[in-house]
Amino acid sequence: MDKALVVFQDKKIRRLWHDNRWFYSVVDIVAILIEQEDFQTARKYWNKLSQRIREEGSEVVTNCHRLRLSVPDGKMRETDCADARSIFRIIQSIPSKKAEVV
Repeated sequence: MDKALVVFQDKKIRRLWHDNRWFYSVVDIVAILIEQEDFQTARKYWNKLSQRIREEGSEVVTNCHRLRLSVPDGKMRETDCADARSIFRIIQSIPSKKAEVV
């Protein structure tokens, strides 16, 4: 149970059970919301967004953890991950029709 994928609109979101809660890959979620298939573009978007969030004085980026998740080539790489509460704050910072309340 410590590692599993979540699927949202046929897109996979990596997650990891850590400290008694689920942590989700921030870049995976950002890629879905900005409708970007290219991992590097999504990563750059997240880097810029995290800088802006920090400048606002929000602690959401501080609450992100670098955890090791599997990548397509099977290796384990560190990536920014956040729990559900922090993920919702990040989602609110991204202008996306997929993040709008229906």
